[in-house]
Amino acid sequence: RRADLLGPDQAILRRHASDYIGQHGRQAAPQVQNILARLSLCRTRALGGRLYRCGSCQHQVNVYNSCGDRHCPQCGGAKRRSWLDRTAQSILPGVNYFQVVFTLPARLSGLALGNRREIYSLLLRSAWQAIDELLREEQGIRSAATMVLHTWNQRLEHHPHVHALIPGGGLSLDGKRWIKTRHKKHRRRKQPYLVDNIKLGKRFRQKFVAGLLQLHHRGDLTLATELQETTALEDWLKTVAASGWNVFIEPPPTENASPENILKYLARYMSGGPISDRRL
Repeated sequence: RRADLLGPDQAILRRHASDYIGQHGRQAAPQVQNILARLSLCRTRALGGRLYRCGSCQHQVNVYNSCGDRHCPQCGGAKRRSWLDRTAQSILPGVNYFQVVFTLPARLSGLALGNRREIYSLLLRSAWQAIDELLREEQGIRSAATMVLHTWNQRLEHHPHVHALIPGGGLSLDGKRWIKTRHKKHRRRKQPYLVDNIKLGKRFRQKFVAGLLQLHHRGDLTLATELQETTALEDWLKTVAASGWNVFIEPPPTENASPENILKYLARYMSGGPISDRRL
């Protein structure tokens, strides 16, 4: 494709990625350099391609291969549509769906950056355990969730959090009937209800802190020198646990609202980069 037909982000990469690496190669991590190279070469001759020829007029056109990188703005559209199609198949008709957001306190950001695989896995695991246990206790159901990890905010700062799409109902614990989630004390209220938000936040915090200590006992965490002693980590976690652990539950706007809008919202996290063409 000609440079003037590219999106602004792709055009910037084509024109300036090599100069950036030349000037800042020491500061750019190898994986960053590798990603920039792939994105710069996406759908160019360098990645190979296919030649299409019209059988009637013999017109020929080269279609070059995509890089397939998850950060690529050109490759995101097909992945987004594929994820939407697959996920939509698991949506149950006539069931309310809630978006629940689990966010780590800002004070854990440094620890997460030094232990990304361990902390992000623990974040997802703790969020699911918290909502699963509370739905069993409060509603007497076995539920499910589609969960998406997101690691930055709109200002492009490190901000690890999880978006979960959760049905407002599930099979009874004995598996014999479907139960719709309802508020125990206000069963006649019309607004859709999932679980108690405050209880969910406390349960999430409990699961995450316990999991973090287990990782430390197994020697799976890289810690600052002052936190390497178990007692020091425990004391620090007490102060962290006292800070805000945000869990936000967004109910559907109406009783019969379609979950499609939430799916489209989550799809952007699955396949989009941090800076859109519009923001550029």
